[in-house]
Amino acid sequence: METRADYQRDYDDGRAEKDECGFKGKYLNLRMYGKISDRLSYDFNQRLNKMHSSTSFFDATDWLYVDYRATDRWMLSAGKLVIGVGGYEYDAAPIDLYFCSEFWNVASCYAWGAALTYHFSPSDKLMAQVCESPFRSHYRHADMYAYNLMWYGSHGRWNALWSMNMMEWAEHRYIHYISLGNEFHMGDGLKLQLDVMNRAASGQAFFLRDCSVIVELSYCPAQKWRLLAKASYEVNHTDKAADLCVMPGTELTRVGAGVEYFPLGSKDLRLHAYYCRSWGTNTNPDGIMQDNEDRAGIGLTWRIHILKR
Repeated sequence: METRADYQRDYDDGRAEKDECGFKGKYLNLRMYGKISDRLSYDFNQRLNKMHSSTSFFDATDWLYVDYRATDRWMLSAGKLVIGVGGYEYDAAPIDLYFCSEFWNVASCYAWGAALTYHFSPSDKLMAQVCESPFRSHYRHADMYAYNLMWYGSHGRWNALWSMNMMEWAEHRYIHYISLGNEFHMGDGLKLQLDVMNRAASGQAFFLRDCSVIVELSYCPAQKWRLLAKASYEVNHTDKAADLCVMPGTELTRVGAGVEYFPLGSKDLRLHAYYCRSWGTNTNPDGIMQDNEDRAGIGLTWRIHILKR
């Protein structure tokens, strides 16, 4: 069981956003994972504080899947999965993130489907995934799918989460992603994460017209401390409605910093504080990031091991 609570302040062009200010319960998660047999394992994460519809309790389920390891190299997964999109911000657990890009805030991260993974070596694996399109809810749960190919690499000081994606944003109409997540361990507790994502639909100029760049630099000066600085830049200079996350005409920048303190020397108890500022144009009427927005917060995260073997 894990939970996080914050006290936060949010100002839009100098005016306090009252709905976003004050004490906030952020996450309350229940996670279970283990083995069913030598070849079968499971993983389950339920968001206990997330609303679900009257028709599907699974709206509040982040992931729920079974892995079948057919051989030492081949593994089949089925259930509700993390959608195979590259990048370290997208792949991180939400409870560990304090301020994020507009794409992360709007994009759905989980969907029902199946995936086949091939392990080339202990440091390289390739996953092919078919799942429900994350945009199907825009069309009253239409029969729409996403096709994802993702490489996980670990080579010394460099780790990678790279993907190529083809997702239906409307029935039989696709948007394509190239998402390159890179993590560099530079020694002495210093780490750099660089995510670059390019998005394009049929007929668009493919590169740099619709893209996101996220950079995070973190430093651990001691076992109990972690400092971080993060920036994101997102732009969509296309004239097509295919990108339902970063919409045409959007250009947004966010910068911020934070600090984490682990009093027990483990991740079971964490104190944090952060500040970020965003500016630019967001054409999504339901978008999260706004022009001249300042957000700051302090909070506490704790984890309880109910059953551990």
